[in-house]
Amino acid sequence: MPFGLSARRDTGIQSFSQAEKLNTLERIALLSIIAILVGVDIVGSFMVDGVQIGPSILSVAATAVFALYIWSPMLATGALGIVFILSFFAGTDTSVLVAVAVAAGLVLRLGRTALVLTYAAGFLIAATVVAYGDRAVPVNIGIYLVIATVAGAVGYALRFGAERGRVLEHELAESAEQERQAVLAERRWIAGELHDSIAHHLTVVALHVQMLDDPTVSAQSQEAIRVAARKAMADLRFVIELADDGPRASEVPTGDLGEAIDEARTEISAAGHEVVVEGDPLDERIPRIVDIVFARIVRESATNILKHAGAGEVAMRLQIDDEHATLSIRSPLPTTPRRDLPSSGTGLNRMAERVIGASGEFTAGPVDDAWEVSARLPMT
Repeated sequence: MPFGLSARRDTGIQSFSQAEKLNTLERIALLSIIAILVGVDIVGSFMVDGVQIGPSILSVAATAVFALYIWSPMLATGALGIVFILSFFAGTDTSVLVAVAVAAGLVLRLGRTALVLTYAAGFLIAATVVAYGDRAVPVNIGIYLVIATVAGAVGYALRFGAERGRVLEHELAESAEQERQAVLAERRWIAGELHDSIAHHLTVVALHVQMLDDPTVSAQSQEAIRVAARKAMADLRFVIELADDGPRASEVPTGDLGEAIDEARTEISAAGHEVVVEGDPLDERIPRIVDIVFARIVRESATNILKHAGAGEVAMRLQIDDEHATLSIRSPLPTTPRRDLPSSGTGLNRMAERVIGASGEFTAGPVDDAWEVSARLPMT
């Protein structure tokens, strides 16, 4: 339960296991009322003949003690009880009993269960003593009971309203936080899509721009740049459409592993590498999630190979059995930095996140004289 409160949201019943505090507006209102009543008592005591100091002091004290409810409801209720006891000696017990009845509102607004029960028992005892006291004029105790009931209902309503306000505030804060997290998640998703698809195509463009000066491969490089630029524009349009709430103009690109391998083989071969592919990416046993994750790994690995691989053969091996699907991609380590191509350094992390998120195993690092990326995913 938020804020450590024990309000029951489903039934709307407010319990009293936690102490409450007056809010700023309630404090101002309470102090204003106390100041007005104390002022009236003081002025009234001087406007009558034969001022009695004791009753006047008790009357002022019975009003002023309500200020203690701002800091300690238990202390304030105890002080009010003491003032009521003293009022018997001054003969003002009936007027002080009115203050005790009004205090029911503050007790139910602020007190714990123990204070509420103690106050209720004390008030009934005080009312009984006043009702059956030795008096010449009978006292209608029902008036005091009505005052206490009305004041208690007002206090309970204020307590329930304050609790409900806190619950709503907490719910609004949770909703705002959920919206913030949703926005951050969408931004991360867009960044991931840009990295996984568009960054790959731009890497191909940057690579082949450096090869345009070579007349032997200039035509192939121009074609590779044209194809990569077209794919980058298509992927960018797709990401923008997904980020928009409007109607979709295109279907979601698939994570087709066979298409990803064919594309990577073409791009890597155009960069001067011999590419060997083993395994059947069209195997019908491959689950959809494996197909998507492996396609992403192939594209990201192709990007890294174009940026960093040395001269030599690139091998892609896909192994499928009843339990697992394993993809390994080996590329020669560079002897010297080949190309000055941009790199975000997040590719391996992205691949690992995808594989681990699909309950798989991922490794990447140098093996002998090659760099090997390996991903193993369950078939079920």
